[in-house]
Amino acid sequence: MIKGTEFREILVDEGQVEVSFTRRWDPSLNNRLVPLNIDKRFIVLSGSSGFYTYAIYEHIEGWPDFNMSETRVAFKLRKDKFHYMAMAENRLRIMPMPEDRMAGRCQQLAYPEAVRLTNPINPVLRGEVDDKYQYSCDNKDNKVHGWISLDPPIGFWQITPRDEFRTGGPMKQNLTSHVGPTTLAIFLSAHYSGDDLVPKFRNGEYWIKVFGPVFMYLNSTSGAADPYILWEDANLQMQTEVGNWPYAFPLSEHYQKADKRGLVSGRLLVRDRYIDDHDLYATSAFVGLAAPGAVGSWQRECKGYQFWTRAEANGFFFINNVRTGDYNLYAWVPGFIGDYMYETTLTITSGCNIDLGDLIYQPPRDGPTLWEIGYPDRSAAEFYVPDPNPNFANRLYLNHSDRFRQYGLWERYAELYPDGDLVYTIGISDYRRDWFFAQATRKNEQNSFSPTTWQIKFQLNDVKQNGRYILRVAIASATLSEMQVRFNDSKSTRAHFSTGLIGRDNSIARHGIHGLYWLYNIPVRNKWLVEGENTVFLTQPRCSSPFQGIMYDYIRLEGPSET
Repeated sequence: MIKGTEFREILVDEGQVEVSFTRRWDPSLNNRLVPLNIDKRFIVLSGSSGFYTYAIYEHIEGWPDFNMSETRVAFKLRKDKFHYMAMAENRLRIMPMPEDRMAGRCQQLAYPEAVRLTNPINPVLRGEVDDKYQYSCDNKDNKVHGWISLDPPIGFWQITPRDEFRTGGPMKQNLTSHVGPTTLAIFLSAHYSGDDLVPKFRNGEYWIKVFGPVFMYLNSTSGAADPYILWEDANLQMQTEVGNWPYAFPLSEHYQKADKRGLVSGRLLVRDRYIDDHDLYATSAFVGLAAPGAVGSWQRECKGYQFWTRAEANGFFFINNVRTGDYNLYAWVPGFIGDYMYETTLTITSGCNIDLGDLIYQPPRDGPTLWEIGYPDRSAAEFYVPDPNPNFANRLYLNHSDRFRQYGLWERYAELYPDGDLVYTIGISDYRRDWFFAQATRKNEQNSFSPTTWQIKFQLNDVKQNGRYILRVAIASATLSEMQVRFNDSKSTRAHFSTGLIGRDNSIARHGIHGLYWLYNIPVRNKWLVEGENTVFLTQPRCSSPFQGIMYDYIRLEGPSET
């Protein structure tokens, strides 16, 4: 917990109060506190129903090394008042009490965050699973969440108008609100990514960053409280805050106002001649600016700022209010594998307007598609997600678009495939019902776990000897796992391809459906294939835990080009 040692009034007048709580570091604090100067700011504006908070973290050149795996603002509300939680139009509900998670009222499940409510204070919740990870969401959707008190009818909301200070890009998942009643403003975390998104400060590196501001909004209504009214009002306030970004009122010199920022625009097109002879609009592409790096490096970047937008239907994009600095432009397009990067570093200066014109993304492609499984969107949500064990359900997610957020779905695999692993036949199977959402380990009766090997069966009328075959596998998440690929020889001691040990997303346990994205382009030797029926064997051999496994995004076999 960060405790300030110095208090300052930054501004006090009829229109605004801004105060600062600062904790400075010096060598006498080594091994006792993290080597950061931390300035926590709070702002109240006249006529505004709530308050803003932000922080400036600074690591001075020459200070000791350290890692920062998480930093956040946490609010714990009165448990006798706030019982109703809301975080999305279809994710709002009455929540358990904190006492419901204590001994005598719950059953501890596979990890500390998950419990089954056996004797809750509210009997309606008996038998449900409570787990804070069931209420995670992507950065791009994490704009407003909070709690409602019914008596008196009051709402407490955390609003994040822009996530430029968050790390990992728009698909990075973070916690929101959970039993406590607790509301979180996550600035940085390693959830759903692991060590890859932990900032590591080495060799006396200088670093400074502004986290926030975020807005804590309070609202109320008279008469009989309808929780949905307060939720609707919080959403309207969120839209107002988004429209006001970047704020004009924070007084830290390190927070850049609108006149200090720049704009980048352009149009992104996709060129894949095996789909269309003409360039395609990159409709709904994610386009962003992040620290200079390699293709796809933005999803592991964790020290700087990121600025993302969605391209319009015609591929045009506009990234506004970008802080000054050096960036690469990155993008990825739903429906296509891989990552785009504009090679030239962009330098944003105050008031600049950079128009990049037409940009062409050529996704990985060597030949025509022989077959494919899934839809390339960096998620496993389109695959078969089973119903939960009735004894371990969260009723919020029954018949829900986010059905993957149920507890214990990994155990359903062995129940659905008791006598052998998944076999998928091209042309007959349907990935929406026949491809399990995660290649998890198989639980045995002795509470041990076994590897799993999935099969993809497909026909080849002939094997071209002069052309090139390639298997492209996009992975949506990996947890201490390995993907071994074999063609037509499941007993081969040595796999034709192996990823080696990859991933620490923990998305299977944390109901995440995706984590970090991995793309493997695997050359297939002609001699591995035969005329007639072929089988690709996908083995995940690491099996010391029920949560080791892989979530696939998309798999495609390409044949030799006919030109």
